[in-house]
Amino acid sequence: MTAATKPNGELTLRTLAMPGDANAAGDIFGGWVMAQMDLSCGIRAAERARGRVVTAAVKEMAFALPVKIGDTLCIYTDIVAVGRTSMTLKVEAWAQRYLSHVMEKVTDAIFVMVALDSTGKPTPVPDE
Repeated sequence: MTAATKPNGELTLRTLAMPGDANAAGDIFGGWVMAQMDLSCGIRAAERARGRVVTAAVKEMAFALPVKIGDTLCIYTDIVAVGRTSMTLKVEAWAQRYLSHVMEKVTDAIFVMVALDSTGKPTPVPDE
């Protein structure tokens, strides 16, 4: 992951890291961070598809910094490609450190989301 000074994409989700999401050392579980990224992609992709979407793939991700209890996790999403039934999103997770304005990039990843019809079958993503 390359160092970034400011987030890329649209702020899609902000949530508070709570003690129930942390290990004994006060570090937030990576799986919790990834789940927030998945939620963000679901929100952004569903808005673009104007309907139901599912996560089809998550490309490599590595954690550069920990998220601590009390931090605000900020997830930024950017739709970088739209195929016939799928969308590729670049997702960044940033931690706004507790009681400060300091923002640090925690991780990023590429998510692939697929639009579904009412029967659960892939359906074309409509034009914007």
